[in-house]
Amino acid sequence: MVTITFPDGATEKRALAFLLGRFSGRVLSSGEHLVPPAALEALAEQNISFTVKGKTTYEQQMAAIRGAASPPIQ
Repeated sequence: MVTITFPDGATEKRALAFLLGRFSGRVLSSGEHLVPPAALEALAEQNISFTVKGKTTYEQQMAAIRGAASPPIQ
């Protein structure tokens, strides 16, 4: 996975609409997106601007998983 960001909210919405159903990924509360490397080429082909922050760290992956976890049933 690769960590990317978008320059503004409009670009982010356009990118998410494109990526949805094509690639798996996660959005962190920091606004960073975790996507597979193949998504980078697809975004570039659609002329969607993004910045690559680097390879996703273990901590980012765990934060994404924790954020997606369901709250415990009481």
